[in-house]
Amino acid sequence: MYASIMSAGLSGLNAYPVEVEVDTFRGMPSFEVVGLPDAAIRESRDRVRAAFKNCGYEFPVQKITVNLAPADLKKSGPLYDLPIFLALLAASGQTAATFEDSLFLGELSMKGELRRVQGVLPMTILARERGYSRVFVPEENEREASAVLGDGDLEIYGVRHVSQVVEFLENIRELSPVPPLEFKPSSTPGQPDMADVRGQEFAKRALEIAAAGSHNALLIGPPGSGKSMLAQRIPSILPDLTFEEAIETTKIHSVAGELSNDQPILTERPFRAPHHTVSAAGLSGGGSVPRPGEISLAHNGVLFLDELPEFSRSAMEALRQPIETGSVAISRASGTLSYPCRMMVIAAMNPCPCGYYGHPSRRCSCTPGQIQHYLSRISGPLLDRLDLHVDVAPVEFSDLASSGKAESSAGIKKRVEAAHAIQRRRFAGTEVRCNAQMTAGMVEAFCTVSAEGTRLLERAFSQLGMSARGYHRILKVARTIADLEGEADIQLSHLSEALQYRSLDRKYFSR
Repeated sequence: MYASIMSAGLSGLNAYPVEVEVDTFRGMPSFEVVGLPDAAIRESRDRVRAAFKNCGYEFPVQKITVNLAPADLKKSGPLYDLPIFLALLAASGQTAATFEDSLFLGELSMKGELRRVQGVLPMTILARERGYSRVFVPEENEREASAVLGDGDLEIYGVRHVSQVVEFLENIRELSPVPPLEFKPSSTPGQPDMADVRGQEFAKRALEIAAAGSHNALLIGPPGSGKSMLAQRIPSILPDLTFEEAIETTKIHSVAGELSNDQPILTERPFRAPHHTVSAAGLSGGGSVPRPGEISLAHNGVLFLDELPEFSRSAMEALRQPIETGSVAISRASGTLSYPCRMMVIAAMNPCPCGYYGHPSRRCSCTPGQIQHYLSRISGPLLDRLDLHVDVAPVEFSDLASSGKAESSAGIKKRVEAAHAIQRRRFAGTEVRCNAQMTAGMVEAFCTVSAEGTRLLERAFSQLGMSARGYHRILKVARTIADLEGEADIQLSHLSEALQYRSLDRKYFSR
């Protein structure tokens, strides 16, 4: 007998429908799965066989063939256990349940319990777009799946055991659909606050500008100057996630398997801080079945690279194209997948191996050759893609001993949100969301400067050995500074401040 049931697969972040076909007929008993399954799917034969026995059903002693269509796309993961079980149950005549307008996802235990699977959110979005009436998912995935519910006829059912699905489809048991998830942007209780940072007003100002325009930044300074402390507080001054941004980001984390039922949707911007031993594939993503890397997991948030020169050269160079395009492409023999990665890159580093080159009171123990070798680990093209180069000076004793309270993150966040509101109006109707993402044509349209400003830029261009990319990034930063001050036009003072953040690194990299 023949039976079919609908499930879904993933190609990057995009889901596609998968028809699970089961045919049983007389012959030497066997159980074959075809349709480019991976090892996890082939092992589903044993899980399904054990679940049949332990749930009280009779496993058919026949030749069984399972086909996952379309057969030319590689399928991966254990999520097809549930649809294979149900289709085999129908094909063997042990249920009269109907599966029309329904989509099934879930891994089975040997007792028939449903376990959490990855990528449920994009698959639920597919079900809504294709007009399915019902989606059955493991109970641990139900809140994640309900994040996209709204007006419409789609119902999500979270189930603990396969028997619940069978009995519901046979009208023996009642199941209640999962209510839509209410999205509320929030911050983690006890989130680090900028008020905790004593002194470093110059660096705080630079990071406020970076947050206001989603610009990349490099923090250079001696050990203990507060580089990591400052970077960890950047999420506290970023605008709240919109629902659209939250869905975009959550899809990536869903595919990567980083969600839980306690956190079914991201409510705050991600902050990723990979260790410097991370590989290029760990940053950009990859694997035999490509999965998102740290770059994509930081989408709509912050990627913090502490001790930048300690990262491998291949890992650092893997950042160049994603920073420029806002997406990362992973090529395999079977095709190319693309993951979005529009994030702020915040890097921190010491000026030399010992950390005290240029320190006003401590002597550097490094030789000129050691300093040069250390700094040369940061390539010019990567340095050029970091919009702001910030010299983080040592903290003064007077700042540490002061009883005064610094400005809180909440105060800075209000100014950043106001600047982002200006940018949303400016770029309405386009895919650009912030100044850092402006195209060359947009820079020409929105970053006009006076004749005096043009002369200043001309001098800086020749004195700093600036590239065309560096020139455009200065204009983008100046545009953000003007937005923070509510100015329609870029003033000379805005350009002068923007130039500071492209010249401070010359203290180190001009050696």
